[in-house]
Amino acid sequence: MKQIMTSILLAGSTLFMTFALISYPDQALEASLRGLNVWLEKVFPSLLPFFITAELLIAFGVVKFIGVLCEPIMRPLFNVPGVGSFAWAMGMASGYPTGAKITVRLREEKQITKIEGERLVSFTNASSPLFIFGVVAAGFFLEPKLGLLLALAHYGGNTIVGICMRFYGRHDDEKEVRKEKQKVSILRAFKEMHSSRLADPRPFGEVFGDAVLNSIKTLVMVGGFIIIFSVFIKLLYIIGLSPIIASALQFVLHLLSLPIELALPLFSGLFEITIGSRMITEAVADPLLAKVIAVSFILGFNGFSIQAQVASILAKSDVRFFPYFFARILHGLFASILVLLLYKPLYLDQKALNLRDNLPVTGNIQEGFWQITLETLQAYGPIVTIFSLTLAFLILLRRQLLR
Repeated sequence: MKQIMTSILLAGSTLFMTFALISYPDQALEASLRGLNVWLEKVFPSLLPFFITAELLIAFGVVKFIGVLCEPIMRPLFNVPGVGSFAWAMGMASGYPTGAKITVRLREEKQITKIEGERLVSFTNASSPLFIFGVVAAGFFLEPKLGLLLALAHYGGNTIVGICMRFYGRHDDEKEVRKEKQKVSILRAFKEMHSSRLADPRPFGEVFGDAVLNSIKTLVMVGGFIIIFSVFIKLLYIIGLSPIIASALQFVLHLLSLPIELALPLFSGLFEITIGSRMITEAVADPLLAKVIAVSFILGFNGFSIQAQVASILAKSDVRFFPYFFARILHGLFASILVLLLYKPLYLDQKALNLRDNLPVTGNIQEGFWQITLETLQAYGPIVTIFSLTLAFLILLRRQLLR
């Protein structure tokens, strides 16, 4: 019966999308182009270097080296091997879905167990500093000082999620074969790196080519999800389903003493965080704290668009999706609570101090760096994307000719 209901749901959703696209082709095209521009200008050029670097570091054994050194930190704190520190750091630096991709690669290399992979993926998919400081704080809120508050709440909440998830699957851990604890040393780390590199017989050219191709394939898949969810959200709004469903959120917001005007923007943010964040900042609602809490929640929740990307990446392994989904709810709640606690000391007090000392509120080097990075991506991102796609095509063509 469950399988029959799933088939009906999938078929019905596909038919709905088909009829909606036929009925509103102009609006669908506009939404599709908006999603394509986001992928072309920002997502692809900002994530590609991290994806390629991650592939190379894993292939050359550097991640194994890092893992040995970080084992005393990651194991007690998150109950994952030291190599998880690489996924955690890369996930925070480059944004989602980098953490999921690295987790799957580590699982393929058998450097982590299935349960450890499910723990790891639950707290290694975070928003990038570029998005928090450059897009949300400076671009949407027009208040760069909010960047620090949002970042600390987001990454702090993610860390708390990781600590909570360390208790997940403890009984299953006993069934996994574990290596005996060994003393941490630079020499042992180097030996592990060397043996890991020797285990991969591919020459450098093939390793680099595979890193480029695998990264571009993943990013093309990510672009497809961005475009389709952009269209889906637009169609829901056009046919009037979004306001109807959002009305249910008004009751929840009322119970939490938050403005009910944030219901529709929050509903949109549950699907796609960029669109939702912009709608929340543009909503006619007070106070500002309520908007920051709402944005912080959807940043932690990731949105169904990013969750679908992560689910697609995890489908290639035995790492299950549900622990990641459960962790996203926790992350949204923890991040919102941290915003509530840190709003006064990190924003109101700092803003008052700047006004008293006659200092410009935007005079922050870090915030300026992220804004410049965002503008650079908008200017040169499409060139990087097109060049990378051309390079991937040439690599595939050359390999085909050599067969």
